[in-house]
Amino acid sequence: MAGLASSLLVAGCSSSAPPDIEVASVGRATVTEVVQAPATVVARATASIVAPASGTVASVRVSDGASVQAGQVLVTIASPAATAALAQARNADQQASSASPGAASVSVSGLAQADAAAALAFRNAKAAATLIPDPALRAQALAQLAGAQAQYAAARSSARAALAQLGSGLAALQRAAASLADAQRAQTRAGLAAAEASVASLTVRAPISGTVVFGGAGTGGSSSGAGASALSQLPSSLQGQAQSLQGSAGTGSTASVSGALAPGTPVTAGASLLTVTDVSSLSLAAQVDETDILLVRPGVQAQVNFDAVPDASYPAVVTSVDLAPTTSTRGGVSYLVRLALAAGTNADGSAAPAPRPGMSAVASLDVLTATDVVSVPAAAVFRDATGSGNSVWLVVAGRATRRSVTLGAQGDTVIEVRSGVSVGDRIVVKGADLVVQGQQVGSQ
Repeated sequence: MAGLASSLLVAGCSSSAPPDIEVASVGRATVTEVVQAPATVVARATASIVAPASGTVASVRVSDGASVQAGQVLVTIASPAATAALAQARNADQQASSASPGAASVSVSGLAQADAAAALAFRNAKAAATLIPDPALRAQALAQLAGAQAQYAAARSSARAALAQLGSGLAALQRAAASLADAQRAQTRAGLAAAEASVASLTVRAPISGTVVFGGAGTGGSSSGAGASALSQLPSSLQGQAQSLQGSAGTGSTASVSGALAPGTPVTAGASLLTVTDVSSLSLAAQVDETDILLVRPGVQAQVNFDAVPDASYPAVVTSVDLAPTTSTRGGVSYLVRLALAAGTNADGSAAPAPRPGMSAVASLDVLTATDVVSVPAAAVFRDATGSGNSVWLVVAGRATRRSVTLGAQGDTVIEVRSGVSVGDRIVVKGADLVVQGQQVGSQ
């Protein structure tokens, strides 16, 4: 923690005090409390471009260090596996579209023919029975004929019911077959869309505008693979199948392409090809200790110094403060604070060079400024014997008396005192650790 003070009105050092102890009057000053935090330069955006599928580099459309625009073609990849997967997906989709279930029906024409033949037979039999001269025999024959007609009517009703039930079952079966065909077509269409996206992603485009650097930054960047983006939009139940149609694009290799990126270079799916970094604006990521974080808020002004440009100063302003803490390997707790970084100025007033992403810096945050307030030198304040509060040695009638004080803004050399002493009071400003209660430190 460092500080800046101006217009401090502490004067009148006592010549009668012991040589290692100085006494002066309390005055007024402007006190600025500063929190210092290590910081790192962060680019506006960084995207790590990876190979969308295994294969070889077909063409390289940019040079290392070139500036590119979002959407610009960077590299094309030749991937036989992805191309073969697309052909397989198209064939499967065509087969699914042509394999529609036929209409199922039950014919009742045979039953109608049987009814007509039976009706004719019954009419002929009745006509023959009526010609029997013996009344008893004629009656017996007609009775038998009536029974036969009743049995036929019952059998015909049963047959019609069976045909109706069979027709209903066939219709349900047809509906189930149609639903299955629709599901299969949906799957083949999803697989085809994924395979088409995989092949389209072989033309690698810049996801953001920025500067190209060949090689990759590992797995932490964002990928430009259009196939992966399209696959994520599919239903979860279909993503496994769609991924299998992308060749080896799902292997997740995190290796970078070794050597120069040139046509014919073999690549594996997920291998880092190049990185695009947008440095149109720079920011800082600072780690503020937990003991100071409550003083930091958006809008706080700061000055930033870089090891790479030791004589320059860069203004910055806090834009956000993380809620979640970060624990260091040594167990300390800090919080990430983000700052917008402006152009810097050298000591001679000239423009300072723009820093690069990843450079280390120290951010001095002006967390609290108290203007024209009662203040004392930082050396005058000490913790009391119990360690529960701050005190100064107030000099009354030439002798030291411990006086508790409430502090405000705490600068490096000057501290604001909100209560306990007033302007003009005489206090020990040097050698406070040598003084004891009631000690003679000034003239009577």
